[in-house]
Amino acid sequence: MGKTVAIIGSGVAGLACAIRLAKKGHIVTVFEANSYPGGKLTEIKLGDYRFDAGPSLFTLPEEVEALYELHGLDAKAYFDYKKLDSTCKYFYPDGTEINAAADIEAFKEEVHQKTGEPKKNIEKALRKSSFLYEFLSPLFMHKSLHKLSTWVSINAFRSYGKLSKFNFNRSMHQVNQARFENEKVVQLFDRYATYNGSDPYQAPGTMNIIPHLEFGIGAYFPTKGMHDITQSLYQLALKVGVKFHFNTSVSKITLHEGRAKGIVTKYGFHKTDRIVSNMDIVGTYERLLKGERKPTKLINQPKSSSALIFYWGIKKDFQQLDLHNIFFSNDYETEFKHIFKKGSIYEDPTVYINITSTQKPDDAPEGCQNWFTMINVPNNQGQDWDVIIKEARKNILAKLSKQLGEAIEPLIEVEDILDPIKIEVRTSSTQGALYGNSSNNKYAAFLRHPNFSSRIKGLYFCGGSVHPGGGIPLCLLSAKIVADNFE
Repeated sequence: MGKTVAIIGSGVAGLACAIRLAKKGHIVTVFEANSYPGGKLTEIKLGDYRFDAGPSLFTLPEEVEALYELHGLDAKAYFDYKKLDSTCKYFYPDGTEINAAADIEAFKEEVHQKTGEPKKNIEKALRKSSFLYEFLSPLFMHKSLHKLSTWVSINAFRSYGKLSKFNFNRSMHQVNQARFENEKVVQLFDRYATYNGSDPYQAPGTMNIIPHLEFGIGAYFPTKGMHDITQSLYQLALKVGVKFHFNTSVSKITLHEGRAKGIVTKYGFHKTDRIVSNMDIVGTYERLLKGERKPTKLINQPKSSSALIFYWGIKKDFQQLDLHNIFFSNDYETEFKHIFKKGSIYEDPTVYINITSTQKPDDAPEGCQNWFTMINVPNNQGQDWDVIIKEARKNILAKLSKQLGEAIEPLIEVEDILDPIKIEVRTSSTQGALYGNSSNNKYAAFLRHPNFSSRIKGLYFCGGSVHPGGGIPLCLLSAKIVADNFE
């Protein structure tokens, strides 16, 4: 017989979990503090400009399609996307530009022509990334690391004999430094650490698994924008009977004799058989389970980086820019030292610009572009963000103006800003950290909270703060792990 389930939060993981549990016959209700679903994956409209507010890279689209197929529906009838011909354009301080074509042969040729890097080195790096994905993704992405069954599985035993090849004991940067001859190529591959808010100079070499998601599987774009992932999953959840309560924050998880029995909102007590928290794990314990014993070691782990985002409506069409663009720092190591050791921002930060109007023209007026302009920043530790934001804005504009050969500030027609404090307030992400704990040591994946509580029966967790990774696909996979282990 189906259970009543309360899901706290309607981020991508919460939506996916609701859809999966509804398929199992459970009666699912989602409680969301905001007036909209999606968590970080929402949108902003400024005048005639539209921006995807949060995650901007889409990989593993099959994880979205699987939710439709689970209910016997054709995903293509509800959600459409396309594969990108170029995964990213890279701009270096000396004027070098590299287009990372999805076609690997073209990418190798481009990098070789622009940097002199031997093609065989790039081929070897991508093969190694594929190797890591083949052996590690079945364990670290698709299964709970806190279940014995994961470690006595066929996939686990296949991996045990290859432990020495996984680069656990060297940093991501050390691996790339030894592999490539050109520093620009090292920097290009090091930057994948930022996909889950980590530092390539500290994160283990296993993080070189990430390039395979783009080059081996592919980068994609939903034809209606990233926010359509949220909207499509929300509509699917409604279609399969999930109920939603918006503007309804949860203030407490109620326990009885070691079991989760319900939640408390401004409307009173809501009794339920099971609870899934899509809220940040630290916030779940500190705000909703006050007085209960906390897994202190796990929730006190160092947190990932955050982001500072400027949403700029630009009244010009820069033809040299693509959907994803990276303007690299002149000193990557110093930049990461500022973020993770000094809690500040380097004067020459790496700038990421996402321009959805290159793929979806109606996101900006004709002849204009919508710039989602982001830099990686430390999580909120009480810094004076007003001062930091002002200085960062000045440095970003100077950098982009120099590299693009035109003053950018006069072209800004509309502007909004998202900083670590706002991220923390809007999404309950502790310290504004985008991915929960950082992945800056080789044990980090094992120092995240499980997707279930071993002490409180009937309590589960999903989302980026409990999955050893980050981004949309891993949030979706965290929901699958919960559903697979639901009792």
